[in-house]
Formats: sequence, structure tokens, C-alpha cells
Amino acid sequence: MLLMILENVSPSVRGELSRWLLEPHAGVFVGQVSAMVRERLWAKSCQSCKEGGVVQIWTTNNEQGFKMRMFGDTHRFVVDLEGLQLIRIP
Repeated sequence: MLLMILENVSPSVRGELSRWLLEPHAGVFVGQVSAMVRERLWAKSCQSCKEGGVVQIWTTNNEQGFKMRMFGDTHRFVVDLEGLQLIRIP
């Protein structure tokens, strides 16, 4: 499963993601895609993100059951602490 949260991005980026994922709430996308599609959606979102931010969370086989990454101005940071990904709020 893939979850993407977009903040302050252009409508064209949201339209591109809506081709692959469902948008249950404005800027929140969810779906089941392959790793290749996940990477391409990430690259497209990061290229088109000028002032906003992108958060991507996907399921994987690790202790937490998911991985995440952030790009741009998300007001939060991912911190890796001994293999666990945690969120730091400044």
C-alpha cells in the first residue's frame, strides 16, 4: 500500500497522481502500486513541488511494517533511530 500527502502543490501534480491513486481527501492519495510506479510518482512529485511538501509512506517488510520519506517544506522531519523511523517536530 502507498500513501502520499501533498501540501501546497499545483493541481497538475494532483491530477497526475489521481491517475494511479485514489484521493479520499484533498492532497491525500492512497493505493496499491508497484515499486517502479512508486518511485516514478515520487520523482514526479518532487520535481513539481516548488513551495510545498511531499510525504510518501509505503508498506515494506521491516520491524515497523512501513517506510517513509519527505521532501520540501513539510514542517516535520524523518529521523532514523537505530533502524526505526520517527517523526521530529521542530
